[in-house]
Amino acid sequence: MNEWYEVENRNEIDSPALLVYPDRIMENIRLALQIAGGADRLRPHVKTHKMARVCRMLSEAGVTRYKCATIAEAEMLAHEGAPDVLVAYQPVGPKIDRLIRLIKAYPHTSFSCLTDCEGNAAALSARCRGEVELPVYIDLNIGMNRTGIAPEKVPALAQYIRQLPGLRVKGLHGYDGHIHTTDVIRRKEESDQAFACVENVYRQITPLFTYPLKLIVGGTPTFPMHASRKGCECSPGTFVFWDAGYARMLPDQPFQWAALVLTRVVSVIDGKHICVDLGHKAVAAENPLPRVYFLNAPEAEAVSQSEEHLVLSVTDSGIYKPGDALYGVPVHICPTVALYDEAWAIREQRWVERWEVTARKRMINF
Repeated sequence: MNEWYEVENRNEIDSPALLVYPDRIMENIRLALQIAGGADRLRPHVKTHKMARVCRMLSEAGVTRYKCATIAEAEMLAHEGAPDVLVAYQPVGPKIDRLIRLIKAYPHTSFSCLTDCEGNAAALSARCRGEVELPVYIDLNIGMNRTGIAPEKVPALAQYIRQLPGLRVKGLHGYDGHIHTTDVIRRKEESDQAFACVENVYRQITPLFTYPLKLIVGGTPTFPMHASRKGCECSPGTFVFWDAGYARMLPDQPFQWAALVLTRVVSVIDGKHICVDLGHKAVAAENPLPRVYFLNAPEAEAVSQSEEHLVLSVTDSGIYKPGDALYGVPVHICPTVALYDEAWAIREQRWVERWEVTARKRMINF
């Protein structure tokens, strides 16, 4: 009997290729909604899949709030009719103008973005003035040390934004991507500490506003922890496809692999080594080797990788021949998806259609 991942008509698919399994994607979406406690608690990040077809699946499952990282992703969501889109990035330079033009082009989508300093808020306000009102979330640095304002400086920034025309503080955003401890108890403790910081800031600035503020917190590792809290939205992204890195790091989360890479043997080097066509350009290469694990060759170990080739050490290369297909689970699926123009959708072990990786582009129209 064939394994779930095998594709009977694989000879019609050139390699390397990105494969997606819609039935497994739907099950992951169902599980995410169950963990979150409903669609109103879930704001999935679309940076993982970048596909209009997956956005459609999420919307059909009841999701109405989304998070994205690029203007192209925001446009993809708006084109799919998403009601609420947060660009989880502080727009600078030409991105400010692109965002404003997008807002004007899609009046039925409520867009928002992040800001973490007075200078950026002033630049946003200057561009919005007289044209649109832009909701903003104040981005908190709660330990990631990548973006965000120091928590103690938030009240002053909130006061400053209040008097700027064209902007409206919608809430707080806190990303705790630095928390990815495998031990669930420790991960929860670290998550609780980070969230306590967000709560403290929330209590300080709430009296400044006559309307309730929203909280958007976390990513994938801390998703279950934030799902157990009241009054916040969770924004995992990787759950739709899952990957080998999170499967190893987060064994407590029940998601299943729903996106793989298909590669083929291109050379049998010697008795212990083979080469496949899965180079840096076909699987995310920011991590050290191994960058992919093979479901139908679990003994294969990565030896070296270049732009178009991956050399594997195997127990016996005699069982392989050029053209043999291997199915790999990437360690990091998000940047892997961004390497492909399209994915091959597999149902009942046959490819049935191709899905465009819509927001792989840096710019679609705006």
